[in-house]
Amino acid sequence: MSDDKLVGIVLVSHSAEVAASVAELAKGLAGGGGAVVPVAAAGGTEGGGLGTSSELIAAAAASVDRGAGVAVLTDLGSAVLTVKALLAEGDELPEPTRLVDAPFVEGAVAAVVTASTGADLAAVEAAAVEAYSYRKV
Repeated sequence: MSDDKLVGIVLVSHSAEVAASVAELAKGLAGGGGAVVPVAAAGGTEGGGLGTSSELIAAAAASVDRGAGVAVLTDLGSAVLTVKALLAEGDELPEPTRLVDAPFVEGAVAAVVTASTGADLAAVEAAAVEAYSYRKV
């Protein structure tokens, strides 16, 4: 599988540090066994504060777009609302882009690992969503 047709992953958090750390964790746990998945963190505001930025999210999505779709995972409320607004506008995010309803950390790991196998956007989304069922005890 060539890296140019992989699903891209965007991780949206209210904190730049959280988004970057989850991206690093997910890429690290995906290991070197598959293709290198394009992952971008879109955390915080342009000024470095806590919050969400439609401009940072759109730029992150453009940076990971390889033609196979973009999966966007978010942390909290206004991150979800910001992504939904971008999707509603219709021309701010690559086609197809999906907002994935998944736990942020576990879903990100599942999405990146699945995308590294060359899976399509539906399979990447399904793997991330399935992370809701992961039991810890």
